[in-house]
Amino acid sequence: QLQLVESGGGLVQPGGSLRLSCVPSGSTLNGYAIGWFRQAPGKEREVVSYISSAGGNTNYADSVMGRFTVSRDNQANIVSLQMNSLKPEDTGTYFCAARFLSYGRTWTLPNGWDIWGQGTQVTVSS
Repeated sequence: QLQLVESGGGLVQPGGSLRLSCVPSGSTLNGYAIGWFRQAPGKEREVVSYISSAGGNTNYADSVMGRFTVSRDNQANIVSLQMNSLKPEDTGTYFCAARFLSYGRTWTLPNGWDIWGQGTQVTVSS
């Protein structure tokens, strides 16, 4: 049974960078598309990015386009989210999610994903 573990969160000043990682526990990420979501206190969980199972297709929320980059190394079994030019509004708990088949579900909504990690906290503040 695939489980996901996120790491790399922390406190960073506005304009700074962080690199988040998503690794599997108990299985492999091969064959799974991976999504990144975030949730700020009192707000709904929102999509950040998407990467296909082979890594050839990526998508981003408009709010992070040009600042965040998602990548994966299937041999190393890791998906990374490089976050640059961070803003206070990027603050939240960041989750990675996996799905093996889309079943026609959109990648932009949490209900389109089947397996979730526990999240890692990102705080952007001076």
